[in-house]
Amino acid sequence: MGPKRTIDPAEVSDQDAYKLLIGLVVPRPIGWIGSVDAAGVRNLAPYSFFNAVAATPPTVLFSPLSRSGGAKDTLSNVRETGEFTVNVASYDLADSMNSSSAAHPREVDEFEVTGLTPVVGSKVAAPLVAEAKANLECVVTQLVPVGRPPLDGTLVIGEVVAFHVADCWTGPGSTRPNWTP
Repeated sequence: MGPKRTIDPAEVSDQDAYKLLIGLVVPRPIGWIGSVDAAGVRNLAPYSFFNAVAATPPTVLFSPLSRSGGAKDTLSNVRETGEFTVNVASYDLADSMNSSSAAHPREVDEFEVTGLTPVVGSKVAAPLVAEAKANLECVVTQLVPVGRPPLDGTLVIGEVVAFHVADCWTGPGSTRPNWTP
């Protein structure tokens, strides 16, 4: 291995530091977040700043970055309702997940745009993706602002209050580890 170049994030553009970060922290799990606003408009968007962070209680986080003009719809929705879902995107849903990443006006329902089926959770009103092989229903426990504009974010930390997992992932012949509660 040859010499390494040292890069001080304070000496490159915010966009270049962002590109370096997402190019080095790989693979990154994608949190496909479902939310709904107070008026009932559904939102669905993928976030590559996502992970599981605790087991007792089961806790996940995702971090929407700011966009010009204010908070992303997902962040606005979780602030309003205190709920969200995480939908696990399998390869067969990759195109739908990618199409849900496009910026739409707040009043646009991403489930309608993608043709996916919304299902209301058993414990939260935020929509689940019916076609996903696994979903997590979550309640917000903390919102933590991090960073500085223009690419600052908010850590949305949520407790998982319900898991929904397809039998093909948990039963005999599963491609995932067999686990039965």
